[in-house]
Order: sequence, then C-alpha cells, then structure tokens
Amino acid sequence: MKDHFAYRVIWSSEDGEYVGLCAEFPALSWLAPSAEESFSGIRRLVANCVADINAQGEEPPQPLADRAYSGKFLVRVPPETHRALALRAAEQGVSLNRLVSARLANDSG
Repeated sequence: MKDHFAYRVIWSSEDGEYVGLCAEFPALSWLAPSAEESFSGIRRLVANCVADINAQGEEPPQPLADRAYSGKFLVRVPPETHRALALRAAEQGVSLNRLVSARLANDSG
C-alpha cells in the first residue's frame, strides 16, 4: 500500500513542539521541535503500524485520498434549523440542497 494517508503538522503550545498527526490513525501522534521532524516521525510511525497490521494478516485503514465519495451524506439538524434554512433557500430562490452545499463549500476552504 502506498503512503497516501492524510497527514497534518500543527504547533502545540501546550507541548512547545510540533505535533504530527494522521487522520486515518487518530490515536497516533509524533512530537518534534521542527515541523519537518514531526512530519517525518509521524510517517515512520504510521509505516511501522501498517507493517504490524499487515504482519497480523489484517487490513490497514484505506487512505482518505483513495476512497470514493458519492457526494451524498445525511445531516440531522433540529427542526428549527431545518425550517430556517428552508425559508432562507426559498427567499433566495434556490433549493435547500444548493443553499447548504454553498454554505459548506464556503466554510470548508
């Protein structure tokens, strides 16, 4: 399996170091004084975990980047929120789906 996992390096004020994280392995992290060392550390740690998982005959998680997404997901909201969004969509002359999709796209960037 290629290393297509979703990595992130963030600064931890609490630890005074950079923390390397991997979305597919949320229990793992790697602290280091530089972002580069943290990134290298978390990648090595994930590689070791994947090797251990494979050695046990199990399948590691599929990388998020390699997964297929349908573009559909269900979100439960309180009835009042549903009503308010439906009203706003009607006022703007768009579907509820288009209104919510546009808002999510604006918030995700």
